[in-house]
Amino acid sequence: MATIEPYQATECEKQCGKWAPLAKGEKRAACRKTGHASYRVRYRKPDGKQTDKRFRRKSDAEQFANTVEVSKLAGEYVAPSLGRITVCELAPNWLLRKEVDVAPSNYRTLETAWRVHVQPRWGTTPVADIELDAVEVWIADMGRTVTDPKDPEKVIRKGSGATTIIRAYGVLAGILDTAVKAKRLRSNPARGVENLPKKVGKRHVYLTRDDVARLANESGADRRALVLTLAYCGIRWGEAVALRVSDIDFLRRRLTVADNAVQLGVDHAVGHTKNRKVRPVPVPQFVLDELSVQCKGRARGSLVFGDGADYLPRPKSSGGWFAGAVKRAQVQKITPHDLRHTCASLAVSANVNVLALARMLGHADASVTLRVYADLFDSDLDRAAAAIHAAYGPGECGQNVGKSADGHAETA
Repeated sequence: MATIEPYQATECEKQCGKWAPLAKGEKRAACRKTGHASYRVRYRKPDGKQTDKRFRRKSDAEQFANTVEVSKLAGEYVAPSLGRITVCELAPNWLLRKEVDVAPSNYRTLETAWRVHVQPRWGTTPVADIELDAVEVWIADMGRTVTDPKDPEKVIRKGSGATTIIRAYGVLAGILDTAVKAKRLRSNPARGVENLPKKVGKRHVYLTRDDVARLANESGADRRALVLTLAYCGIRWGEAVALRVSDIDFLRRRLTVADNAVQLGVDHAVGHTKNRKVRPVPVPQFVLDELSVQCKGRARGSLVFGDGADYLPRPKSSGGWFAGAVKRAQVQKITPHDLRHTCASLAVSANVNVLALARMLGHADASVTLRVYADLFDSDLDRAAAAIHAAYGPGECGQNVGKSADGHAETA
């Protein structure tokens, strides 16, 4: 069982941190003046080794003595010394595991979040000293815009967006999860925050068939096939630029989407697709005709788009070839990724089966497609209302809806 002993700081303690027990009948006034711990809890760890922990107040010592015995019996005991490890000491191994587990582009954002937001605030903090309310204050501070007190219109630091804050919080919580797994913490003090911001979904932009045709024409002969592939096959930009001639089956009218090339600075990192699955994508014949021209004279291992050897860089948001084509085509302001949304819109308008569309877009299942593109299925609600009206509405004789056999209206 844990025992509690009164202790008083001595001159030796002030120099080397050691403690001496109080003599019988000796008062503890000197201890209160110095502010040093005056009670020590002595207990045995689960491995049988004796240790101790010091407290300034007797009530704190008694509370710890009770909880340590309960935690030992429940198998939840965590040695206080293990919680003195800092977040900075745990972070390198966590980042190393993430570098292996996630895509290079994802790892880059995690490393940036650690370096810019997590390390400056929590790097030197022992994991046992992190509290939930302090994490919530940090989250609120990241989203706060700081202005100059003398000039309110001058912004010193702009508040971070929801995506940045959620990612930074995820890095801290993930590192603390490793501390829990390593038995350095009983529970993760960062879990359970209530003030994480909500991501606001961007409005989808959909082009019409005529819009796509004008955009493809204005993109130039060397980009026309790329625009049509993005708009009518729905593959992502990285998947498109990673396509090779061997990935096109002209007889079956299929694309085999297996790789994803993500641009990191001026270089590209090639890896798996977003859901790490190889998927077949149907290609309309008129797009296949454009691709046959694009692939003419290229080896089977050559890239379809670009010069065939180097990955095509993502166009600049302003001043690039895609922005110029959008302006000349006089269509809504869009990004290359919006052509993926356009593909979904055109497919729904063409009555493509939702399950087929989900496979085409690389979604895990049809529920993802229905959730992401819920606005495209509003017409289904109209058709449902019309179908119900046709089946149960007033007939040619003017009969009322929902009447029972005796002519009285039924109620739900």
